[in-house]
Amino acid sequence: MNAYKFLTADGKGVFSGFAWPLPNGGPGSWVEAEVSPCRSGVHACRPGDLSYWLAPALYEIELAGGVDEAGMKVIAPRGRLVRRIDAWNDATREDYSQMCIARAGELAAAARELVGTWAPPPAASAAGPALMGFIAARLAEAIDGVDAYVAERARQSAWLAERLDLE
Repeated sequence: MNAYKFLTADGKGVFSGFAWPLPNGGPGSWVEAEVSPCRSGVHACRPGDLSYWLAPALYEIELAGGVDEAGMKVIAPRGRLVRRIDAWNDATREDYSQMCIARAGELAAAARELVGTWAPPPAASAAGPALMGFIAARLAEAIDGVDAYVAERARQSAWLAERLDLE
């Protein structure tokens, strides 16, 4: 199964700090780990999960050995990075941040009695796309509950998948 993995700019796991073997003219080396959700195993995301896991670099990853679905992620005992998604770059991160800022503004304007006035934080783009997506989703949740949070995250992930031309 192919999925996606966000890493730091230098190719390390955001939570684990693991230095992934990066693709270089072909897929990177296989990585193996015992599966224990949120503890060990090769964690990745599907297109519909993208907005939950944003980080500086995005890779397509090949998973093998039995893939388990666990909420907003997939986990397998084996994985290797196939290619970097070059479309996830500074310009796309900025576009995503601006889309989320605009969406948060729309949500807040439609429900001022619930959320009051809202303005993006100073240097919102510098705060990063992950924070801007979270803010928009939390505003949706404050207005219409947890299902609205999930729906907003799905909307963000669909935007990312379309913009990045992911399957």
